[in-house]
Amino acid sequence: MQIRRTFYLDKIQSVLGKQVIKVLLGMRRVGKSTLLMQIQEELIKQGVAKEQIISINFEWMQFEPIKDYTMLNKYIREKMVSDKKYYVFLDELQEVSGFEKVVNSLNAEGIAEVFITGSNSRLLSGELATYLTGRFYSIEVLPLSFSELISVKGDDKKDEVFLSYLRAGGMPGTLQFEDRDTRKNYLMDMYHSILLRDIVKRHNIRDVELLQRFMMYMMRNISQIFSAVSITKYLKNEGRRLSKETIYNYIDAAKSAFLVHGIPRYNIKGKEILKTNEKYFMNDLGFRSIYFNNEQDIGQALENIVYLELRRRGYTIYIGKLEDQEVDFIAEKGSNKIYIQVAYLLAEASTIEREFSVLEAIADNHEKLVLSMDKVDRSRNGIIHKNIVDFLLQ
Repeated sequence: MQIRRTFYLDKIQSVLGKQVIKVLLGMRRVGKSTLLMQIQEELIKQGVAKEQIISINFEWMQFEPIKDYTMLNKYIREKMVSDKKYYVFLDELQEVSGFEKVVNSLNAEGIAEVFITGSNSRLLSGELATYLTGRFYSIEVLPLSFSELISVKGDDKKDEVFLSYLRAGGMPGTLQFEDRDTRKNYLMDMYHSILLRDIVKRHNIRDVELLQRFMMYMMRNISQIFSAVSITKYLKNEGRRLSKETIYNYIDAAKSAFLVHGIPRYNIKGKEILKTNEKYFMNDLGFRSIYFNNEQDIGQALENIVYLELRRRGYTIYIGKLEDQEVDFIAEKGSNKIYIQVAYLLAEASTIEREFSVLEAIADNHEKLVLSMDKVDRSRNGIIHKNIVDFLLQ
């Protein structure tokens, strides 16, 4: 089943014809290749001839011989047999050493519009960033959103689809399986592929078993304050030792593969970013469901879902600290700022007080939201209460 990802296609459409390299970044199997195909279909609809489209996927064996920038350049140039404009699609380009020279040359000469994808956040760092400063437009591709799933499954199945989203996440490949066990096996294979290919191999990690234990800890403790001390104690109890330096190397590797995201804390009163005790969230809850029960850990899972939605909508996100209290999210975009609390249910007076009082203590006039699974509206004192499902679909 292929979902037309209008959200991303609209973004790309806005820069079609512009002399910037279009870069799609995101976790392996998140749907970047499908997006490239959908862009090509759009171009053909707009009158571009198939011969003007050069498409290369570096995960395919047939392109193994051109994983060198000189060979890649030769291959592309030999395809350019007319003076028409060409559209070059390079999928999983991090596999090619020195690719930035080819990409920069094609763009600088103005003979081709270039689209590239990568499964590593460092694709646009280092030498490439130096080459392409101001010449690329990057888009982060995330797993399917809840609204994308609803567009396929139907608005009349909101509760059923949300439960599935909570359990299995939004990796596009899971949609081909109806059976929960089959989906779980698929996710497990994908998770191990990302772990081995994008973390172990790329970062030369020797102790794979220790890395796996570390990732289990990360998954168990999503949306919880993270400290190197706590994970060191946890592993020590299991008879393993891990230095602080290795911990942060593992975190950096997992983030660069888009497997996890970290959020800093922000002191609301002191107006400063705090350097310790970040929180981490999974890029897709389906991977967590391989080992843990998202329904049982509903509070953590709902925070993860809200975090991903805010990231998808382009917000810069922080965890808020207000003296000894915590605000789940501060989301900023331009001059717009939203303070957000996330809870499962506002079933008891103490829960209502906890979620609302911290927002009431913030003196400024920016929007304040409490999100939960309740159907009843409990908005008060200018603080808006919304159902999480409604928030995801708005």
